[in-house]
Amino acid sequence: ILYGAGGRAHSPNAWRERGRRVLKRTLAVLVQNKSGLLARVAGLFSRRGFNIDSLAVGRTDNPSVSRMTIVVEGDDRVLEQVTKQLRKLVEVIKVQDVTRMEFVERGLALIKVNAEPAKRAEIIQIVEIFRAHIVDIGRKTLVVEVTGDEGKINALVNALKPFGIREMVRTGRIAMLRGTKDIITNGKEVEA
Repeated sequence: ILYGAGGRAHSPNAWRERGRRVLKRTLAVLVQNKSGLLARVAGLFSRRGFNIDSLAVGRTDNPSVSRMTIVVEGDDRVLEQVTKQLRKLVEVIKVQDVTRMEFVERGLALIKVNAEPAKRAEIIQIVEIFRAHIVDIGRKTLVVEVTGDEGKINALVNALKPFGIREMVRTGRIAMLRGTKDIITNGKEVEA
């Protein structure tokens, strides 16, 4: 789980920082759909010196409830403190650290890449290899849409860099527990 010889990590989620075990954690948070809550949650993390690596928010199947997926880095002790503080917010319904559970994660990126006509076939081939999609064609550019985990998106970005990336936007990570497990039941199996 920790950095080995040569600085290579055995796991992308854990490393050492000044003798502490620091993890990249994924929190699934159900909240009441109220204005101002996002700012309060972000403030809670920043007051404790955490940098939110990724934050995605959207309504659930219940319009009065939203789900946040928050990816943050920190050691166990401090992350436990932040989770407790989140649970104290009146509008927070449920907080679940899904990091050590089996979950599906996805992100989305839109990448505008330089695409002179002579290079388009090569770019299209790369896009197909990554199962991405071209969503806009300009005279000298293509806009590529890719969904997947962080590694897949990063790999496509690196493959497109030699052509010249003009602009890029990425969503935060979204995550959901696998199988019949869900956030409401604390990740326990549930009969369907």
